[in-house]
Amino acid sequence: MDSLPVLDSSAVLAVIFAEPGADKVAGKTQGALLSTVNLVEVQTRLILRGSDPDFAWRGIQKLACEICSLDEEQARIASEIIGKTKPLGLSLGDRVCLALAIQRKGKVYTTDRAWTSLSLGVEIEVIR
Repeated sequence: MDSLPVLDSSAVLAVIFAEPGADKVAGKTQGALLSTVNLVEVQTRLILRGSDPDFAWRGIQKLACEICSLDEEQARIASEIIGKTKPLGLSLGDRVCLALAIQRKGKVYTTDRAWTSLSLGVEIEVIR
């Protein structure tokens, strides 16, 4: 059985903007896990690029991801992996995405190549 997809905000944005690598994620968004922290990042990026907030929100909802609230376990994991992720410049959103994947034993989809050097016990696929 395939691992449940966990989407980094960069992977979601690749789908929305039809960027390179979008084809590796587009068919996996329905039911894929997306952290509320990454949801904020996606919505913010869309608004900063000029999208109407309501229109952007509806567009994100059409992807049919399962939106996962940040819970205590994910917060603990995201905090504990700072030593491994800080040298790579990963953000809080990046760490929360990875924490969700670790917690749910999912496969992470991202555009950030630096993630492949991490050893966190979770599969990471760089989509471009």
